Amino acid sequence: MIAEKLSAEGAHVVLCARSADRLQEVGERISGSHELSIMDVRNSEQVESVMKGIQRQHGRIDVLVNNAGYGKFEAIMDMPVEEFQDMMDVNYMGIVRCTQAVLPGMLERGDGQIVNIASMAGKIGTAKSTSYTATKHAVLGFSNALRQELRHTGITVSTVNPGPIDTPFFSLADPTGGYVKNVSWFMMKADYVADQVVKLVRKRKEELNLPRLASFGIRLYQLFPRFADRVSYKWMNKK
Repeated sequence: MIAEKLSAEGAHVVLCARSADRLQEVGERISGSHELSIMDVRNSEQVESVMKGIQRQHGRIDVLVNNAGYGKFEAIMDMPVEEFQDMMDVNYMGIVRCTQAVLPGMLERGDGQIVNIASMAGKIGTAKSTSYTATKHAVLGFSNALRQELRHTGITVSTVNPGPIDTPFFSLADPTGGYVKNVSWFMMKADYVADQVVKLVRKRKEELNLPRLASFGIRLYQLFPRFADRVSYKWMNKK
């Protein structure tokens, strides 16, 4: 959806994913200039090769949107350690690999934007999401530190922290549908979130929290963590 919106704005979009079928499906929805490239963010050599190829063909990468990721909601003792490792490899290390691959070109030009799709889970933890929450905390920590490191280089580091979005994400994360049912009253449409991400890219904003009410929740959590934990437990821990 983000790729569709950026393409409609006139950008040439290069979509990268490890599933050829999924790439083709998304590509068919994009009417603007675009191309597709098979890439697994867990494979450092492949990421480096694909990113170099894009820069060689097009001269530069103006905006990198790191959006690869998945989640599973399970109690910690029901989640194998291997699942923790794989989720961290995709959700966090995938961002590190892609960022390292595009950063040299951006630094050389003194311009560029890196957009990391994190989550409200990176701000406020909830039960049965220890693995997913840890990956998103890592993404936010990485992004905040990178923003300081790249200050005055002309490169913008942006983070997007959405709450629940009506996407296939929950078919894996919440197969019973219990969590989705409990948060349906503030679940966002993917089209709306994509529009907000495009605005963030256009304005080169550093952070976006969605829905808007989430910003209040984050501030409450920072100022009154014990009270916020009780509120969060009541409304969010229903997986």
